[in-house]
Amino acid sequence: MTLFGIGEPALRLAFFAAIFLALAMLELFHPRLERPELMRALKARRWFTNLSVLVLSSLILRLIFPAAATGVALFAAAHGYGLLPMLGMPPLIGGILAFVILDFAIWLEHVFFHKVPLFWRIHRVHHADTGLDLTTALRFHPLEIMLSVLWKSAVILAIGAPPESVLVFEIVLNGAAMFNHANLKLPGRIDGLLRRLIVTPDMHAIHHSTEPDETDSNYGFNLSIWDRLFSTYRGRSQHPPDVMGIGLAQYRNPLPYRLFWSLFLPFRKLK
Repeated sequence: MTLFGIGEPALRLAFFAAIFLALAMLELFHPRLERPELMRALKARRWFTNLSVLVLSSLILRLIFPAAATGVALFAAAHGYGLLPMLGMPPLIGGILAFVILDFAIWLEHVFFHKVPLFWRIHRVHHADTGLDLTTALRFHPLEIMLSVLWKSAVILAIGAPPESVLVFEIVLNGAAMFNHANLKLPGRIDGLLRRLIVTPDMHAIHHSTEPDETDSNYGFNLSIWDRLFSTYRGRSQHPPDVMGIGLAQYRNPLPYRLFWSLFLPFRKLK
């Protein structure tokens, strides 16, 4: 699939690089927190591990699912599969509906990865990070990425999501995840306005708290409406941001900074 003469992989990479660099600069000049794990040597170790997990997951994804979600949407469109085409939905309306449905599907997937023990084994790689910045948004085990693609593909086929909508959704979701994981300080008024529609860094930071009842909240990656609708929204942590524990209580050590430790975490006994 191409857009403006640019292939889908190149287009996604260009948006990823632009958003990553912009947020990295904002984190540098307007950090939310200045903890050791977010600075100097420890930050470098975290970034190496988190970015290595991203590269590995991306390579495996391209080998197993070379066309990924957009390819599934192209296949569905070519064969007229899905609910939206069956209903004769106009392209613009269908694209907007598909975007919203896919966002809900990712929210629901996230909830299942927390609630189902087998899935939590895999997802805890993401939560084991004791720092929280834009690279945490990239720290998903390859197994989770594979399962996520299968789930998205099933939803895309079921609703017949337009390929253009899927491509936009993938770009927005990736950028939104980096934004709401970013170590970025927003003025309180702006944060309050933004979180009426989208997930903000302060809102999502609560989800990465070491407190189980706080981790069990704010599941959204993009739109904030789902947590409000299903009563999983939490406005603030019981601890101030500068003392709130980040990560998993059982792994409050440098182990999550190690690449191979992180990759083998799903196969370790649950604590």
